[in-house]
Amino acid sequence: MKVSIITATYNSENFIESTIKSVISQSHNNWELIIIDDASGDDTVNIVEGLVSLYPDKISILKNKTNRGAAVTRNRGVESATGDFIAFLDGDDIWKPHKLEKQVKFMLKHNADICFSSYDLMNEAGISLNKTIQALPVLSYKKFLKCNYIGNLTGVYNAKTLGKIYAPNLRKRQDWLMWLEAVKRSKSPAMGMKESLAIYRVRENSISSNKFDLLKYNYWIYNKGLGFSAAKSVYRMTIFFFEYFFVKPKQTIDSLKT
Repeated sequence: MKVSIITATYNSENFIESTIKSVISQSHNNWELIIIDDASGDDTVNIVEGLVSLYPDKISILKNKTNRGAAVTRNRGVESATGDFIAFLDGDDIWKPHKLEKQVKFMLKHNADICFSSYDLMNEAGISLNKTIQALPVLSYKKFLKCNYIGNLTGVYNAKTLGKIYAPNLRKRQDWLMWLEAVKRSKSPAMGMKESLAIYRVRENSISSNKFDLLKYNYWIYNKGLGFSAAKSVYRMTIFFFEYFFVKPKQTIDSLKT
């Protein structure tokens, strides 16, 4: 089964080579990597083009003429995808070598349309934070609506059964809306794998590091993304607040103690 991997990049010169090499190292070798550069101002494109020249049948690059944001950038990749499955890996994160192999086998065995996994955390310098975000074993639409429980770098969906899914054009948190739509289309819940299969790079300017921005952008998910009224969006935000700050933290474990 062929997997299309969508990688959005923007000023990722310090990370993109490691990201691409983690795909090249996959034990499941039936894949295509579509890299979409969002008008980077650094050396990202040159680094990518150097690797494309080595793997022209596996890796391709698309370039935005102007900075368009993550949604438009990823959507360009989805539009070009030819695989049975679609997965996402941003230009600063890393996959473990058996990630695709294990998820594809898991999805075929369990007839799952959507699969995600646990993942580890590292800092901006690539040093492990010795923490793992554990995936829920089963994720329903109702539960997913409370909080984003799918790490985008771990998610895979079956494009043959669900069709291609495009993210709404919001500047932030649009990946949550995309996965919500995937779960909504599926006849069964998303299925999580306990094993950690990827490593997420925690950046200093990430949304999660600014709690006010986190709440603001998540309000927009309900109000602008899902079309809820202001009152319903505020109500959903109270549920999100509890879920994010009191329930979801239980997913984070100190990997040194496991």
